[in-house]
Amino acid sequence: MPNEKYKIAVVGSFVQDLTWRCEDFPRPGETVIGTFVTGPGGKGSNQAVASGRAGASTVFIGAVGGDVFAEGAKRFYESEGIGARFIAKPAHATGTAAIVVNTAGENEIIVALGANEHLQPGDVETGLVRNAKVVVCQHETNLAVNAHVFRLARRSRVATVLNPAPMRPDFNPSILRTTDILIPNESEFVALAGKLRGRAARVDLGTSTLREKDARKLHRMCRAFGVPTVIITLGRRGCFVSLADGTHTIIPGHVGLKIVDTTGAGDAFVGGFAAGLLESRGDAIAAARHGNAVAALSVTKFGTAPSMPSKARIASFLRASGG
Repeated sequence: MPNEKYKIAVVGSFVQDLTWRCEDFPRPGETVIGTFVTGPGGKGSNQAVASGRAGASTVFIGAVGGDVFAEGAKRFYESEGIGARFIAKPAHATGTAAIVVNTAGENEIIVALGANEHLQPGDVETGLVRNAKVVVCQHETNLAVNAHVFRLARRSRVATVLNPAPMRPDFNPSILRTTDILIPNESEFVALAGKLRGRAARVDLGTSTLREKDARKLHRMCRAFGVPTVIITLGRRGCFVSLADGTHTIIPGHVGLKIVDTTGAGDAFVGGFAAGLLESRGDAIAAARHGNAVAALSVTKFGTAPSMPSKARIASFLRASGG
């Protein structure tokens, strides 16, 4: 509905996933036999689907080409009952991703951004941002759009969530001044810290459990970003939360789940976090626990957007796991 006030607005990429499953990744020059499936993806779209399926009133805003993939995207959102504003860029192809997944659930991905690179600040309906409670952006689109959207959100006191993925050489750190919540993964955090400090970040993120001295150092590094809340996703190990009140928390991941496909797990966390932030009325720790659960459930199914769990499934899982 054109005048509906969506509570979460996700501005970012739609990408058509072209996915191959095989036993082992092919070595250079090698051909292996696998199976193929295609479906909706893209970091922004995945996050919007994760948020919408988690029960939050969500709208996705992104660019597509004038091709069959664009038509499929529109049909998918209609079937999901999630709001969408697809801006047509007929001179460009809809974004695509080539994804290879092995039997361990690991993935290798190449993304062609296509129309996503040509989304413009003027393409974003101002009201969708100003009337939201939470706005989410990533790095699979024109970065000038992110800066514009966050300035709009800040003026309207809308919470801003930045997922700096993938980390890009043209990233402008000035956007952090209008970012309320920053959610990088381990490699993105190291790249960001290095960019801000002019040298590589040195902290041990590779251990199965962060040692307290490393956690304190990590917290100090997070505080240097100037962002009120910084959350570093750690894959199956959960996430690290650094808050402006001077506290930090390690939220463990969920163990014992059968991993089918890790593609889109980071997007599941971000979308799940946004929905959790809305549900918990701004409690970042509760929202991070919710994001952890959504990410954990997503890796038990194949695909990206199709793997995002429902609100009922998330609630059941959190009850069974004790949160």
